[in-house]
Amino acid sequence: MKRLNVTSFLLYLYFPIFDRHIFKSLKIFYMKGNTLNRRKFFALLGTGSIALTLKSFSKSVFEQSTNLPQTQQQSKPATNIADAAKVPRNESSMPGKFPGKVVHIRNSKAVVNDEPIESEAYKMIKKAMLELTQQKNLNKAWRTFVNKDERIGLKVNPVAGKTLATSHAVVKSVIKQLTDSGIDRKYITIWDRREMELTDAGFTAENYPGIRIMGTEQQDANGSFVDKDGKLYGERNIDRDWFYFAEVEGSYDAETMPYMINGGKYSYYSKIVTRELDKIINIPILKNAGGSITNAMKNLAFGSISNTGRLHAKLWNDTCAEVCAFAPIRDKVVLNICDGLKGCFNGGPGANPQFFCNYNSILVASDPVALDRIAYDIVAEKRIAEGLQKSPAPQVLTFLTMSTALGLGISDREKINLKIVDLG
Repeated sequence: MKRLNVTSFLLYLYFPIFDRHIFKSLKIFYMKGNTLNRRKFFALLGTGSIALTLKSFSKSVFEQSTNLPQTQQQSKPATNIADAAKVPRNESSMPGKFPGKVVHIRNSKAVVNDEPIESEAYKMIKKAMLELTQQKNLNKAWRTFVNKDERIGLKVNPVAGKTLATSHAVVKSVIKQLTDSGIDRKYITIWDRREMELTDAGFTAENYPGIRIMGTEQQDANGSFVDKDGKLYGERNIDRDWFYFAEVEGSYDAETMPYMINGGKYSYYSKIVTRELDKIINIPILKNAGGSITNAMKNLAFGSISNTGRLHAKLWNDTCAEVCAFAPIRDKVVLNICDGLKGCFNGGPGANPQFFCNYNSILVASDPVALDRIAYDIVAEKRIAEGLQKSPAPQVLTFLTMSTALGLGISDREKINLKIVDLG
């Protein structure tokens, strides 16, 4: 495959089967419009949601894609998903201790002047933990999932920048409740795919003293992605013993490679998940991705592996489900806390302020699939209210039905036990 520059790579990746005049028009549009700058492009590329983002910019083009011959739409590369079942499950494996149970806490006081309020977030998470576990003591509720001396990772989502990242109100509340339950700060790690995005969103040692901050992809103080020997810093942070194989090639130019780490047909898991952590608490932020959502499953899948650019066009749903079926994710993610204080209902997963909203919600579940199904309903309700769609369309949640088939959780809305609590 020919190596492509950034703009061509973006358009080739998502429109490889469109005729040439459509491709050329789109290329000119993005080269002139500055709608998607380089930094934002790479951030969204890593999340696996850029195809859905582009849908909101160029609906008519995507409508043409849905009229393609069915054989083209259904053609999918083979993956190594069968390997996931070779590692036996354990008592912590998805969907965790409470399959199909989701707690939704609503609080009209959670956001004031567009700022999430930490004290309110704390109360919401506390109530959710007690409801989920049916414990009367908050410390015991947390110890249902984690224990002293376990290395605990908080998987946040900073990809859209500080205006639409997992909020500090939620993360600091989680840390306070963990430490109050007996977990030493030195055993807590805030992590994501890109360390520089964590820094930009305020996840720094200064704001979180005693907490380790880690990203798979890194830059040094001079802004370089490579060390003195010319090797990407990210290469030392991927575990080549753990991988997601797909029969599709990733080939990138020099500007793109630092955000992918490697090309080829293998996406390697980060050592953060394979070696550095014992338990993971997933803390996504509630956002749309086209008519679907980007939340718990995608936050884990595309945040944990390298070489994701190749997976968008035909394997977005597969990747969201299948990457989470391998042991480093499946057996370590014990709790999911969806930050729905603020979010977006359109233009996601990037930060488009005109589509920001206050959902004033926290969702908590051990089952990430059930949580995503309920999260979809919240976003769909807002999109309907804003006139973006006429009715819910859960058929877009292919990744959730695939996840259920892999034993990762419950996607059937009728089988989910939803508890809604209003705090005011």
